[in-house]
Amino acid sequence: MFFELTEEQLAVQEAAREFAQKELKPGVIERDSKQEYPTEQVRKMGELGFLGMMVSPEYGGGGMDTMSYVLAMEEISKVDNSCSVIMSVNNSLVCWGIETYGTEAQKAKYLPKLATGEWIGAFCLSEPEAGSDATMQRTMAVDMGDHYVLNGTKNWITNGGTSKLHLVMAQTDPEKGHRGINCFIVETDSEGVAIGAKEDKLGIRSSDTHTIMYTDVKVPKENRIGEDGFGFKFAMKTLSGGRIGIAAQALGIAGGAYELALNYSKEREAFGKAISKHQAIAFKLADMATEIEAAKLMVYRSAWLKDNHMDYDMASSMAKMYASEVAMRHTVEAVQVHGGYGFVKEYHVERLMRDAKITQIYEGTSEIQRVVISRNILKGQLYLPIFRDSMQEQGV
Repeated sequence: MFFELTEEQLAVQEAAREFAQKELKPGVIERDSKQEYPTEQVRKMGELGFLGMMVSPEYGGGGMDTMSYVLAMEEISKVDNSCSVIMSVNNSLVCWGIETYGTEAQKAKYLPKLATGEWIGAFCLSEPEAGSDATMQRTMAVDMGDHYVLNGTKNWITNGGTSKLHLVMAQTDPEKGHRGINCFIVETDSEGVAIGAKEDKLGIRSSDTHTIMYTDVKVPKENRIGEDGFGFKFAMKTLSGGRIGIAAQALGIAGGAYELALNYSKEREAFGKAISKHQAIAFKLADMATEIEAAKLMVYRSAWLKDNHMDYDMASSMAKMYASEVAMRHTVEAVQVHGGYGFVKEYHVERLMRDAKITQIYEGTSEIQRVVISRNILKGQLYLPIFRDSMQEQGV
């Protein structure tokens, strides 16, 4: 397997790194403390193409592969995870979902705005009674002939306060269970849409997470995505790709914390030498580097599978589960390497530690990832011959 990035991928990586260091890092501590939405930074992300990276150029996007998107997510997440989660939801849930499963009319109407950052999108699946069990949708959409009437509540919605468009999962036929769920495109300014208060969160504090209420909202029939009853499959497949983005975010968090710890350990002296020279610290750094490298291979592999149109469901679950746990474990270690300085906001690592926790929760908890993985391995799907066909095509 080739591990060499293309020139285009390297250019994307460098552009994202430069943007993160020059545009996101200044002010990131203050934005986190004040829970201040990064309005100007998101606008610049749109201008640079980070909000529609995988969208076809036909609709104003960058037309890039998943690997490029992962590299950008990783670099931005080393610095500001409020910005990277905004980027992740808009790219891999909203834009990808509409472009992959939407009608031509839906794509032409919404993707140019979403891909350029003129509009930000939100993915509305979670409910007060339906978190990990997404089949238990209480939001209802009643078919009125030429439109649906939507009623219900969604919570933990990223981009909830700033999005202009929602992808809303709703039950249309309770007797059919999850086969009665549909996905609807709902514009935020529709009558009956109400945005609740912003959540006061442990991490990713600059992103706007809200509860959203829908009361007798009229949704045109043409705003349903896919055939009747396709909503649950839409949500699951879209989240499967979204997990690659969150895995990349976790990888960036871990990598950012590691880089800070490594640099600090070379500068900080104790007992007459840099603390990196002490075995206790050197071994921490070795463990961090090794596990981050392993997580990186899993994340990159899941992106490679998606780009090569192979089954990536289990790979993305594995990558998200492992990368998020590496992020949590090693941000804690990065704080420890910094000692007392790691406990204050000025040194960034405490923020990365707080941000790491959410990667084990959203877009499927680590427990849900283990459910996905275990079901697949029990079907005998762990070691698929993923290289055989491609090697045969190349005459190897």
